[in-house]
Amino acid sequence: MKTPPIVSLQEWEAAHQQLLLEEKKLTRARDALAAERRRMPWLAVEKEYEFDGPEGKASLLDLFEGRRQLIVYRAFFEPGVFGWPDHACRGCSMVADHVAHLAHLNARDTTLVFASRGPQPDIERVKVRMGWTMPWYTITDEFDTDFGVDEWHGTNAFIRDGDRVFRTYFINSRGDEALGNTWSYLDMTALGRQEEWEDSPEGYPQTPPYEWWNWHDEYGEDAEPPKERGARTP
Repeated sequence: MKTPPIVSLQEWEAAHQQLLLEEKKLTRARDALAAERRRMPWLAVEKEYEFDGPEGKASLLDLFEGRRQLIVYRAFFEPGVFGWPDHACRGCSMVADHVAHLAHLNARDTTLVFASRGPQPDIERVKVRMGWTMPWYTITDEFDTDFGVDEWHGTNAFIRDGDRVFRTYFINSRGDEALGNTWSYLDMTALGRQEEWEDSPEGYPQTPPYEWWNWHDEYGEDAEPPKERGARTP
């Protein structure tokens, strides 16, 4: 292994400061990309979809759990997938291991769920074995084909206006590697982090950063979603 040069503290600090400039460029570029996502057109979901869940049949609208936004990760846990029936695929399992506490997403009026074609008893069994707690549904129709996740994992973002559901964004392949923490999930949604510093369209809900952050067991069931600034504009 050919290692980098060994330098003095002063030289190391200079090199770090130089690289920090590049890191800040990347952060600003990531913020700009998220701002563009918030301006993506919405695609109306006209088709009815049905899932099996822990409490029985569920529609796509049911998966929102009453919240405004929904993120669906298509995991591969089903017959024919490596690891079945003891495990989901290794990559999808790593994604599941990285999911942050869902209370923080929920506080931003956003629900995250996993979906695969494995039966519910098998899903519950592997969740217990692996210590996963996210809602996990069984796909029973063409949902995976219609949303580009029938042959490969991927993450779809949706928003609802009353009972109307819209697809707002889609990430797959190596893009899924960056997901898992609260910020990365919110950055892919139509409403973003919903904080005042963000470059968002007029009327989008926003509150000051830090003020909504809380311990995950202190949000409460009645945590208020962020207020909208003026009229809502889709």
